[in-house]
Amino acid sequence: MLALSVSAFSSSVVVAQTGFDNLPDPIEDVNKVVDNTPDSIAKALMSRPAPGSTRQGDHPVLFLIGNSTMRNGTRGDGANGQWGWGFYASNFFDGRKISVENQALGGMSTRTFYQQLWPAVREALKPGDWVIVSIGHNDNGPFFEGRARAVIPGVADTMLVGTIKETGKTDTVYSYGGYMRRYISEIRERGAHPILMSLTPRDAYDEQTGKIVRKPNGGWLETIAQEQNVPYIDLNEISGRKLDSYSRWKEQYHFFGDHIHTSHFGAAMNARSAAEGIMACSHPELDALKQTMVNVEPDVCAFQREEGKPVLFFTGDSTVKNADNDDDGMWGWASQAATVFDEQKVTLVNAARAGRSTRSFLREGLWDKVYNALRPGDYVTIQFGHNDICPIADQKERGVIPGTKDTCHVYRMEKDGRFEVVYSFGWYLKKFIDDVREKGATPILVSLTPRNEWPGGKIERRDDSYGKWYREVVEATGVDFIDLHNLSADFLDGKFAVKRLPKDKEKAKAKVEQIKQKAGVYFKKDHTHASKIGAQMNAQSFARGLRSINSPLAAYLK
Repeated sequence: MLALSVSAFSSSVVVAQTGFDNLPDPIEDVNKVVDNTPDSIAKALMSRPAPGSTRQGDHPVLFLIGNSTMRNGTRGDGANGQWGWGFYASNFFDGRKISVENQALGGMSTRTFYQQLWPAVREALKPGDWVIVSIGHNDNGPFFEGRARAVIPGVADTMLVGTIKETGKTDTVYSYGGYMRRYISEIRERGAHPILMSLTPRDAYDEQTGKIVRKPNGGWLETIAQEQNVPYIDLNEISGRKLDSYSRWKEQYHFFGDHIHTSHFGAAMNARSAAEGIMACSHPELDALKQTMVNVEPDVCAFQREEGKPVLFFTGDSTVKNADNDDDGMWGWASQAATVFDEQKVTLVNAARAGRSTRSFLREGLWDKVYNALRPGDYVTIQFGHNDICPIADQKERGVIPGTKDTCHVYRMEKDGRFEVVYSFGWYLKKFIDDVREKGATPILVSLTPRNEWPGGKIERRDDSYGKWYREVVEATGVDFIDLHNLSADFLDGKFAVKRLPKDKEKAKAKVEQIKQKAGVYFKKDHTHASKIGAQMNAQSFARGLRSINSPLAAYLK
């Protein structure tokens, strides 16, 4: 990156004159990572909010200072599948009391941010504002050539003076701690409050401990925080502990494209870790900031847990939970679970939601409510499919990639232009299974309910698509599996199927319609949704399935 004087960033006019569009090609750093923001700095500056522009009246602003792990890509919109945690930081602050302004930019080091972007942020600060400084991933490399963004490791009050090879400009380089002292001093001079925060963890394991490597910057920051009496949040440790607790598979999908930059999952996790760290910090200076915070406690399903009594959570779509209130209406089978389970022994929680797919159930936070409520000894049924294989980027935003391979793709949504990484049907199922096991609970995969369709005079079986995918997930994970689809289909075939249809096409068509009408007592309004008796039939199929596989959950059946 070109070395420039801090005054060069004082106005948009000067920015245009400096010729930022003529940047050198991206350079691989010592971590073998090529920064994913080789875009024009001029465009990036225009995409970031003008410092202080989000301020509402006399309310304070929380400024975020960092690099691509805090704000990824020129626009920070996930177009490359990577997200910075600053995008989600505002979820934890009341916008009526404070605005969160993400001033981070990919490729910046502690030094280059201080030289090039910090002056404009500093001038926007007002008394009562807050500044989180969490930067350092890009602080390695050469001091006076190429990007010339390295700092001196450690906290000693040392410096180097040299000439930038490409520009001939003389530059002074300070230690990591030296830059932090400057940030802190200048924030306080403006009457604002500094917060030091360690870096996001990388996807790197210590082979001896089997845990995520902790960055040394955290120790340096803690030293400076104690020296300067500044609040310190060890984000590296908080998020690192979470990653340590995940399966290796889960830990890895918190990153995307490389071993440093986070996916939506990783960015959202880091944002929550930052909020939790602030709330848990005992430094009295943070008391006023805490008064502006919201959503720090994870959202959970609303139900009354009885100590010593396991909970059975049902997840899925409208075939699991529907209106469930009109005897002549549509019912989900989990609404009838009490007809087969002894509620004196197990608590039943129907967390399913009509119209959802694996993807939308996760994206809308419905899965997290279950995940956050889980305790060891609980059970979770996972039953999706009716809404999954459909358009991916349309208004409903619920389609997934068919199959079970761990594949994904970045899609641009039609509704609002938002970017989302969409995974395969099997990937979402495996995520749910893995999450449940992480909490010490038992996942149970359930195949989708059959539809009132009778090709050839026998009920439709979807074993070559969903059935195949369920079994591939079972093979990959070893999860308990209840093939409700075929259990209920066997029951319906036994009542209504014919061995063969008339050879005459019209008569055959009429016969199929006759079968559908008779079988319709188990369905309501369409070929997918169950009547109350149909829901009870599916609940009974589930119970038979539990007994057939000798599931421990069968002990709670009537």
